[in-house]
Amino acid sequence: MSRKTTLRRALAGLAAGAALAIAVPLAASAHVTVNPNTATPGSYATVNFRVPTESETASTVKLEVTLPTDTPLTSVLVEPVPGWTATVEKGALPAPVEVDGNTISDGPLKIVWQADPGVGIGQDQFQIFSAVLGPIPDTGHLVLPAVQTYSDGSVVDWTNTPEQVAADDTLEPAPVLYINDTPPTSGHGGHSGHSSASAAPTMDDHSMEASAQTSDSSGLSLGLSIAALVIAVAGALLGAFAVARRPKRS
Repeated sequence: MSRKTTLRRALAGLAAGAALAIAVPLAASAHVTVNPNTATPGSYATVNFRVPTESETASTVKLEVTLPTDTPLTSVLVEPVPGWTATVEKGALPAPVEVDGNTISDGPLKIVWQADPGVGIGQDQFQIFSAVLGPIPDTGHLVLPAVQTYSDGSVVDWTNTPEQVAADDTLEPAPVLYINDTPPTSGHGGHSGHSSASAAPTMDDHSMEASAQTSDSSGLSLGLSIAALVIAVAGALLGAFAVARRPKRS
């Protein structure tokens, strides 16, 4: 086997390994989520639905988010997104519900974001769709099932509850807004199991600082890992080129 052939194969292997090392952690988190994922009862919360595209051949052209009807939100406002049409669909609730002393029989049922012709969320891209929801009901958490539609007609249902995902982590999790329940500390949608009687503890300055340091540390570790990978690949490439350019012995 010639030296050039060996070099080409080595470079191809290094490139593939680097791409895989970087792509695996990114792909693991590629699902529709709501951020922030906590809200206070009685408030009007601004939430952001983060929508990544996982398809290698099609773009995301539609997102539908179903709103709760047993604890309805009486006010839903959407932020305009260039190239997209946002619609809040309203209608009759399955059964009348009392909210703040008033009986509600109809309300917002769904938010639909539809891409204009020629517009979409492409491969390795994501889009943020923002909305104001309220008043936030005094309950444990709100499951906000989402349906993602691609330009080739394929559909991904992000609709499984935290309880369903906890029982089977292969299911696609729905976005969840935690109110009195404590958000999970790991996983991608598992429910913490805390009821409204055990709401998330209030953080003092010390615990908030510790949390921030933990978050910064995690981000720093990821950054250092990627930097180390890049340096290692660069060093290997330089070494391979040096071997290739070394004059042959007579």
